[in-house]
Amino acid sequence: MRKVLIVINGYGLADGIKHQVGRLTEEFSKRGVETEIIKNTEVFAYISRENVDISLPKCDFVIYLDKDRYVAGLLEKNGYKLFNSIEAICKCDDKMLTHICLANNGIKMPITISSTLCYTDNGNRDYLKKVIEKIGFPMIVKENYGSLGKQVYFVENYDQLLELENKLIHIPHIFQEFIKSSKGKDYRIIVINHKVVAYMKRENEHSYLSNLATGGTASVVELPKSYLDMAVKASEILGLDYCGADILEGPNGEPILSEVNSNAFYEGIEKTTGVNVAGCYVDYLIKKNY
Repeated sequence: MRKVLIVINGYGLADGIKHQVGRLTEEFSKRGVETEIIKNTEVFAYISRENVDISLPKCDFVIYLDKDRYVAGLLEKNGYKLFNSIEAICKCDDKMLTHICLANNGIKMPITISSTLCYTDNGNRDYLKKVIEKIGFPMIVKENYGSLGKQVYFVENYDQLLELENKLIHIPHIFQEFIKSSKGKDYRIIVINHKVVAYMKRENEHSYLSNLATGGTASVVELPKSYLDMAVKASEILGLDYCGADILEGPNGEPILSEVNSNAFYEGIEKTTGVNVAGCYVDYLIKKNY
């Protein structure tokens, strides 16, 4: 019997993950492949003096729907084949690392500046002044590790920035140029095996965020080839089997890459476009592994 493990986070499931697990299970079942759901808290893996010791059911490969990089690393080290790989997950999970990996590759992105990692309880005002000189207000501040539009801040003046910097002083974060032409609007593009399978416009008239989880709406649109090519190129550079690229619309209609998600949800894109994204991903994984 062919079998796939799906690893999820052990501390509660967001609705998007529940839907994702259900859709994957459904599509694998249609194709005669058994699935088993494992929480990361159920994976007891450790380094036993020299080698990785782990106790898990036998499987053909693992779909890793969590961001616990240490469990993922231990699984890969012990011979489990992960989708996406631990390297790709880490590159996407850390927003600054994503931008570093994509830089110098012809991919336009917002001006992005990393926060300084220091051990004082007051923001570095000289550094903030340099950030302001380069980006100006308003600006976007994002914690390096966040999703669903959470841990993202819209900053309009120096006092707000200083207050936020004091709050985030021990949390890695980035300062980003606010792309005014794309306020409350972006395009989610799903890429599987470096091929575009679906895309949609996300929009929120009442917020600077477009995420469906924060109240945005989705619609079907036609996109220029430059947008699709950018999403594919990002997936190639980051080594992703599956991803959702979020692309902003520049002042002249040009694509500007905002983020790349290694675990983009299916529900919104499937309902909006009618494309069986989960089925496309399952077909790719079966072809690659059997």
